[in-house]
Amino acid sequence: MRARLLIGGVGVLMGAFGALRFLQLDLEDIVNAVLFLAGGVIVHDGFIAPLTVALVFLLTRVVPSRMRTAVTMGLVVLGTVTVTAIPVLGGFGARPDNLTVLPRNYVLGWFVFAALVLVVTGVAALRAPRKHDEHERA
Repeated sequence: MRARLLIGGVGVLMGAFGALRFLQLDLEDIVNAVLFLAGGVIVHDGFIAPLTVALVFLLTRVVPSRMRTAVTMGLVVLGTVTVTAIPVLGGFGARPDNLTVLPRNYVLGWFVFAALVLVVTGVAALRAPRKHDEHERA
């Protein structure tokens, strides 16, 4: 109980510090941050959530039931990392006069990551225990 209170208290203090720092920004920066956050909600609700529902619908039609959990987890991990990595995958912010801004081949790194996720997902899906329906147990 004490640990939860301590962690909660630290979280509240960090949130208050962030809010104070946010309010110290220029009005233009505050407007840009609000637009960025609103854009995230619009993209999520208008694109990511419907796409996820469609993928899950297809997943239930194509993937055997015993493998669905592993495949779903793999898709969530790969999708989350991919969406998060869009800025570096697109090279947004790269500057020819400063090669240290985006110094790596992030696309290659993403492909390596995706391959690892697919391998781990495949192994987990193949090792998933077979589910028995009620008729088989009787």
